[in-house]
Amino acid sequence: MSSSERQRALVLEQFAQRAEAFATAPAIANEEALRLLVTLSEASSRDTVLDVACGAGLVVCAFAEAVQAAVGIDLTPAMIDRARALQLQKGLHNVTWRMGDVLPLPFPTGSFSIVTSRYAFHHFENPAAVLAEMKRVCQPDGKIVLADVQASADPENASALNRMEKLRDPSHVRAMPLAELEFMLGAADLKVTRRAFYSIEFDLEQVLQGSSPNPGDAEKVRQLFAEELTRPRMDLRARRVGDAIRFAYPIMVLVAENHSPVAGRPLGSTTASEPLA
Repeated sequence: MSSSERQRALVLEQFAQRAEAFATAPAIANEEALRLLVTLSEASSRDTVLDVACGAGLVVCAFAEAVQAAVGIDLTPAMIDRARALQLQKGLHNVTWRMGDVLPLPFPTGSFSIVTSRYAFHHFENPAAVLAEMKRVCQPDGKIVLADVQASADPENASALNRMEKLRDPSHVRAMPLAELEFMLGAADLKVTRRAFYSIEFDLEQVLQGSSPNPGDAEKVRQLFAEELTRPRMDLRARRVGDAIRFAYPIMVLVAENHSPVAGRPLGSTTASEPLA
């Protein structure tokens, strides 16, 4: 089995088990965070939106209330089922769901005016390739909107964060620092025009209950957080509240404009930082 096939299997396994928890977690479903994506993108009734690795459909449904049409694609059937349930609950009729891989995206070049991805890039083995596909399906003068966990600019602290996240969630690959994600966008000839920052608060035990670590790894995560309380390394603002350990993931949101005369090429072509919760 290739590394990409192993990663696909890990994502399917992890998110099939966590679909309910992911869809209902207050921090994930936070309305203010969802509105921020729509506002920063300047979405309007003229726009068509694609959300890549859409999960339980929260981003798609948030955009659907403001745009002409919204599409979500995800690898996990359980997530698409949750997304359809959310669409039905909200009474939305301008939404379409696709189940499948993101490499390549199964859409024609230049299909959407806004292409988004939230909390997914740290699961991609080759995020630059996914970004290239997002750009390909984005119209000229369209926008790419990315939101993800922000790793520290300090390499050792970033490594500590990613080591913990891999223990907590085996489908995690790597969270990036802000500068690296901005460089990736620039290398794809996408111009970053807006940035926003916030944090999402969690209780460690609640996070572990909603995760699927390998046997014994939950205790390793607890130990890392116990050490974090006295020697911070992961930049998660960990603290003890009563008997619980609470922490905050730092989130970065980047909006980039696609000013290329052609909306990308298919793969293989030669030529404000306050807590919301």
